[in-house]
Amino acid sequence: MKLLAVETSTMLGGVALMEDSTLIAEMRMNVRITHSERVLTGIDHLLRQAGFGLDDIDVFGIATGPGSFTGLRVGLSTLKGLVYASGKRLVSVPTLEAFAWSLPFAAHPVCPLLDARKQEVYAGIFAWENNGFTRLAAERAVRIEELLAALHGDAIFIGEGAVLYRDAISRSMGHRAHFGQPQNMVPSPATVASLCMRKAARGEFDDPVRLSPLYLRRSEAEIKMGG
Repeated sequence: MKLLAVETSTMLGGVALMEDSTLIAEMRMNVRITHSERVLTGIDHLLRQAGFGLDDIDVFGIATGPGSFTGLRVGLSTLKGLVYASGKRLVSVPTLEAFAWSLPFAAHPVCPLLDARKQEVYAGIFAWENNGFTRLAAERAVRIEELLAALHGDAIFIGEGAVLYRDAISRSMGHRAHFGQPQNMVPSPATVASLCMRKAARGEFDDPVRLSPLYLRRSEAEIKMGG
């Protein structure tokens, strides 16, 4: 089974291609300015470099958020278009859960943090148990102080939010705070592809009509329209 996955939750997006349990190719791309153009161009480039065409893909995978409103919307709409055009299946994984998988076998809870603006982060807390991650707290948009107050013990912080609030985290938690390396600070398209492949193998596909991004809160445009 060949699966093409897209990750556009942050400004450093990416595409990954897997065949069964083997990662064939992965590419990162900055989608800060032109999301839609970069995503389609990235997919085309990756497939060409790997010697595949869209007709070879059996399943499409996507990280559904939380994260960048525009990035998530464009990423999902792009894959939905490919699914409708090809008749292939779609599978998704939550961004923060997939992000935690960049640190398998972690001895301490993993806290992926993405910048949610307004002095908040999109946060999740996951613990490695029985060869997989268990969700210790539901993903939410939260102020860093509130999140840290709920942590009792060591934790590993990853993501742009961990970079942005590193000083505050260190002041609050001291030696109990641990931080990922630079390569762990952005969600991985390859990890999204791997988790999507597991779900596809189990037949856990998504309805492309009903699947929507996990925003956790309304966008600025929605707030302004709603008054």
